[in-house]
Amino acid sequence: MKATGWFRELIIKTGDDWKIIFIRLVIGLIFLSEGIQKFLYIEALGPGFFRELGFSNHLFWANFTGVSEILFGALILLGLLTRLASIPLLIILATAFFTTKLPVLMTKGIWTFFHQNNADFALVMLLIVLIIYGGGKWSVDSYIWERPSVGL
Repeated sequence: MKATGWFRELIIKTGDDWKIIFIRLVIGLIFLSEGIQKFLYIEALGPGFFRELGFSNHLFWANFTGVSEILFGALILLGLLTRLASIPLLIILATAFFTTKLPVLMTKGIWTFFHQNNADFALVMLLIVLIIYGGGKWSVDSYIWERPSVGL
């Protein structure tokens, strides 16, 4: 496998399942909207929220997270570099788990924890599906994979 062939094989290659678009729509729209809201609702979801969580340099982390959610959410919507775009979103979810969700388990108990984390759990599972199967038939990844190799 050529040096560029591994990238194409491991990252771009995707199945021809058209139903993956529904997973991409859910994940892409959720993260895109969450990223935008970090800039719209500064105290509730942006720097104010990150300051409340105890982040030093809360302005940087709020903006970094917001831009990341917008960028990688948009990439997943397009189905462009779907596998790679899924990884930073998993990291964002893991960070949210340790900073906001785990304390709920410690203070309010298991059932409140389960109740407040069902959507995050679903997002993690859907991101894992995208990492395994790629962007699917209706994705930019599929278009790139099906055309002859031109440097990728």
